[in-house]
Amino acid sequence: MIAQFAIRLICGMSLVWWLAPRKQITDGFFRIQMLIVLGLAVLAALLGFEPLRETGETSPSEADVLLGSVTDTWLCTATAVVAFFGSIAWALGRRRLGTSCIAAVTGLSLVLLIGPAWPPSPISSAHLLLVITSELATALLLGAAMVSMLLGHWYLTATGMSLAPLWRLNTVFGIATLLRIVLATTGLWLVDKLPGTDYHVTLLALRWLVGLLGPLVVVGMVWRILKYRNTQAATGVLYTGVLLTVTGELAATLLSRELSLPV
Repeated sequence: MIAQFAIRLICGMSLVWWLAPRKQITDGFFRIQMLIVLGLAVLAALLGFEPLRETGETSPSEADVLLGSVTDTWLCTATAVVAFFGSIAWALGRRRLGTSCIAAVTGLSLVLLIGPAWPPSPISSAHLLLVITSELATALLLGAAMVSMLLGHWYLTATGMSLAPLWRLNTVFGIATLLRIVLATTGLWLVDKLPGTDYHVTLLALRWLVGLLGPLVVVGMVWRILKYRNTQAATGVLYTGVLLTVTGELAATLLSRELSLPV
């Protein structure tokens, strides 16, 4: 699960970079972002590999899983290498090369995100579309929360930078939350019967109250705070938003595994 979340975060962060007004953000911010992606990619590469059993023998299905794990490990390694060179490019102020590295990270992370989400057994096109769209929305939500919070911190260094990028990313955060609410509602509507145990009720409460409604409150608070140009207060609230989204998506992942539908 940790490797899966690392990949979601890499993909989400790279998608948010494309939505941010990069010309209004100093180069150093993207250098730090690339280093964060480097660390996440290495973490995913180390945790995503599943070794052979002690007997050394595998069934055909287990061999497919192992092959996929090895492929994902190499893709994570490639992402880490690209992020390393991307950090150098942004440190040197080579924006065109840095943007190319952003494109490469986005492409690799999309393959890593969507590949494992593809179900092994045949399902309907609508179900498959819901699964893939939910993965992308989850990545975008996590990425928007994280990049917004880190950008808020960056204003402590780049004090003369315009507030427009933070306004934009807070808007992206809000839109991503609304999109995730729509998809989670669709998933719940498709579930035949929700389990009524205390465990599942707790997960549902964490998923909706903490992971979906909470971020909406955060977006509204940041919007009001930025009217007073107080980036430090906005950053503190966005930090809470990161905790809320991670908690909510962890609960959603546990629920989705049991319900076989993204919620």
